[in-house]
Amino acid sequence: MARLTGKVALITGSSSGLGRVAAELFAAEGAQVVVADVVDGDDVVSSIDAAGGEATFVSCDVTDEDSVANAVAHAVETFGGLHVLYNNAGVMLGDDDDPESTPLSVYERTMDINVKGVLLGCRHGIPAMEKSGGGSIVNVASFVAHMGAATPQIAYTASKGAVLAMTREIAVIYARRGIRANALCPGPVMTPLLAKFLSDDAKRNRRLVHIPMGRFGEPREIANGALFLASDESSWMTGQSLIIDGGITSAYVTPE
Repeated sequence: MARLTGKVALITGSSSGLGRVAAELFAAEGAQVVVADVVDGDDVVSSIDAAGGEATFVSCDVTDEDSVANAVAHAVETFGGLHVLYNNAGVMLGDDDDPESTPLSVYERTMDINVKGVLLGCRHGIPAMEKSGGGSIVNVASFVAHMGAATPQIAYTASKGAVLAMTREIAVIYARRGIRANALCPGPVMTPLLAKFLSDDAKRNRRLVHIPMGRFGEPREIANGALFLASDESSWMTGQSLIIDGGITSAYVTPE
């Protein structure tokens, strides 16, 4: 049997990037997938349908409470419940730097999407999950929630630290109510977003030198981690942080 058979999964930010890879993987593993994003996701739904899976798209702005509530309602109305909430939507803005130079607007926008978005997803997703008999929440944090970033990005790092702390508290609150919550903490993954930041060899090598395995992660490697957390294979795991980072957080010093 596929690992998510009988489960309904709502994935925010899943029209592209890591979210899309996870949506297609979850569907291939038997989940009925709700693609929730501010960007049109009909292409993802078509891809899943063509592969024999089930999916639906709903427009969702994770910073807007009514929009998030509507996305959860759409999942329940379309597929009859909710068992997996994958809070994947997030941003890392270009002007994010050190505490002195990062514009306040960048900090506020980052926190709005990365932290408030997770809160709203849980606020509206948890009641639906309880009515469905429980389930798993997967919140995307980052390896920088555990250590400082090599390149200053104060708003992003602060936001992912907040996601990690929030995940632990949610896990404790709902542990005896059939709902698990874990944080997924990726290292640098080769997505179009990262490729844009690493436009030359010097920038690439500056980051690669910090990765013991000597390469960036692949989207499927992160999606596999999310699949584990979403599935019953992690049934006695809650309040934890699954770090998939090529060994970065294990290396206390690396050469410059």
